[in-house]
Amino acid sequence: MDKKRLDDLIDTKKDIWISVSDKIWEYAETRFQEYQSEELLCTALETEGFEIKRGIADISTAFVGSFGSGSPVVAILGEYDALSGMSQKEGMAQKEPFAEGGNGHGCGHNMLGAGALAAAVAVKYYLEENNIPGTIRYYGCPGEEGGSGKAFMTRAGVFDDVDVALTWHPLSHNAIFSINTLANYQVYYKFTGISSHAGISPHLGRSALDAVELMNVGVNYLREHIIQEARIHYAVTNTGGVSPNVVQSEAEVLYLIRAPKMGQVQEIFERVCNIAKGATLMTGTECEIIVDKACSNYIPNNTLEKLLYKNYQVVGVPQLDEQDKNFAREIRDTFTDANIKNDLLQAGALMGGKGQEIVSELKEKEIADVLLPYVYLSMSLSGSTDVGDVSWVVPTAQLSVACHALGTPAHSWQSVSQGVSGLAHKGILVAGKVIARTVIDIMIEPEVVAQAKAELQETIEGTKYVCPIPSGVKPSAIK
Repeated sequence: MDKKRLDDLIDTKKDIWISVSDKIWEYAETRFQEYQSEELLCTALETEGFEIKRGIADISTAFVGSFGSGSPVVAILGEYDALSGMSQKEGMAQKEPFAEGGNGHGCGHNMLGAGALAAAVAVKYYLEENNIPGTIRYYGCPGEEGGSGKAFMTRAGVFDDVDVALTWHPLSHNAIFSINTLANYQVYYKFTGISSHAGISPHLGRSALDAVELMNVGVNYLREHIIQEARIHYAVTNTGGVSPNVVQSEAEVLYLIRAPKMGQVQEIFERVCNIAKGATLMTGTECEIIVDKACSNYIPNNTLEKLLYKNYQVVGVPQLDEQDKNFAREIRDTFTDANIKNDLLQAGALMGGKGQEIVSELKEKEIADVLLPYVYLSMSLSGSTDVGDVSWVVPTAQLSVACHALGTPAHSWQSVSQGVSGLAHKGILVAGKVIARTVIDIMIEPEVVAQAKAELQETIEGTKYVCPIPSGVKPSAIK
């Protein structure tokens, strides 16, 4: 079968995918509040003949669009949530927000959702034209940023009848995402004390803010005594007010605890909880511990990754023009040498420490213009993704496409600024084509599904997936 037809289908409708991406970038809706973005994607899928089911997993902004029938059932995962505090005007090489404190797409999920959409629609038409049996599904997955939407969805069983899942991510390199990520817990520690006049009767007060500060000091001392791969981050989300002459009766801190395995996260979480309890004893306060979300470590699948890579080699990387290079050069001038060095180190790690000649060539360029050689389990990433939960129950694979200038940090104003650039638009089309071609390979080669499933079972060694989010915890928007 001529899979170039998939490329043509995506190119013919490229204005649609670009428009969807740019509108989602403009909406910039944060976790579980992506109402306009969800409506836009659902409308686009309905227009193309998909059957839509909204509000899946009891999440108002989660949905699935389906076409076809029978096996295999292939899922394409789409995201569309933004980050708070990341507002930035497009196409600029200096920091200039639309609105101070506003939201912005600092991780490229506008592109991610649109590229996944392009792939799903192209596959739908190809199945029709060639009378190929099988089911293609676009899963609208909200709240990846700090919400673990896919973990909630996995807990609800929405992927239980899926055979294979594919997705992608805009980054600064063209590569297969064969990476281990960290599992995590995100937890609120809400302290309650007693208010009092700080000058006249401080002895009658019990400061919740003191408890937060003492907890943070204790956790910082804990860092020396946990495994090196673990990460602990926190943000004080409530300081108890702005009046220094009042003993703060309430205060809150949000913790994100990461480690390679969920059992390790659980152990560190328990130690952090003990530190919080110690802070209550020191201050005479009380503490409510509220699990906000969690996600599992990601499990790469060599069977699917090899297929993705084969198609990536055929499609090729985004073809750059002078406008792309000039803008990337302006963006790159805003980075420090450390930004560039770190990005090149990541490229080397993605190649398993090999390919130094490629790294040397990239050092002189504004944009990565090569496909990095595929290396299975190339590195461990100290970040996290809720795709991990899907990968525990369904064989899953991902690719990355260079949609940003070399050195661009994720979750930065530079990332937001590039989100509607020509390079971003080209990356959407490349991702859509690679995923669409891979889906068709899976549809016409049933042995791939069997091999991918067998590999997953071998990797997890019979371990049963247990969602790390307690059953009583519900998805919630940013406070």
